Amino acid sequence: MTNIKSQKKRNRQNEKRRLRNRVFRGRARTEVKKARLAIAEGDPTAAREATLEAISALDKAAEKGILHKNNAARRKSRLMKRLASLSR
Repeated sequence: MTNIKSQKKRNRQNEKRRLRNRVFRGRARTEVKKARLAIAEGDPTAAREATLEAISALDKAAEKGILHKNNAARRKSRLMKRLASLSR
């Protein structure tokens, strides 16, 4: 436990941010998982829709600084590659 007043405040701020960030990070993970499952099932329309939802969630997380923009871009790229392979 800290004794320094500023560190106590910093700990409270970190906890608030952690809980806020958790929502966006969790949503991005969930949407990516749904997209991968939809692609694995082989239905192109459902897979496309799920992939667009995942991309939106990743963009929101990156916009807020929860994910690095390159990390989000890499994940989106991999999802789109999987989706493209489905249509062949």
